[in-house]
Amino acid sequence: MDFVYPDAALIAGVDEVGRGPLVGAVVTAAVILDPQNPIDGLADSKKLTEKKRERLFAEIQEKALYWSIGRAEAAEIDQINILQATFLAMQRAVAGLPVRPGFVLVDGNKAPDFGVPAQAVIKGDGLVPEISAASILAKVTRDREMAELDKQFPQYGFAKHKGYPTALHLEMLAQYGVTEHHRTSFGPVRRALAGISK
Repeated sequence: MDFVYPDAALIAGVDEVGRGPLVGAVVTAAVILDPQNPIDGLADSKKLTEKKRERLFAEIQEKALYWSIGRAEAAEIDQINILQATFLAMQRAVAGLPVRPGFVLVDGNKAPDFGVPAQAVIKGDGLVPEISAASILAKVTRDREMAELDKQFPQYGFAKHKGYPTALHLEMLAQYGVTEHHRTSFGPVRRALAGISK
């Protein structure tokens, strides 16, 4: 299915990465592409290899008219819940653009208030190039942060599981406890804090 674009001069695509992990920030990106400088190979970041994502990450930063990264930290997620924190991070990404877009397209079924017209697009990261570009920027940014966290806490395996609740991550949580980067409102982390194994 082809997506029909709204009639707006500057369209920003927005996507998030990191709603499901037990550790770290939820990271978002907003991207306004240059119609005169197209980027080949844009797709849902989850369907691209790491090598291709890294290449496109650099190309998007070089060729897009404007881009911005937004985030909400683990403490904010614990305070306001993951959905509201995701919306906050999206709003921060759009606010971080050096220009105000005429329209915002968001991956998913809900869009927060950006102060400009916006539309949620289900599976937009595979349909809308601007959202695809945003998903790539957000994923590479967060994956790099997990690689850095892995250096600080090598025993947890963050570079492997990116903070998601894999068997390895849950095992390491039980063995080593909770770091200051974990989301204490998430069930597995709460249980680890309480000393409950399951």
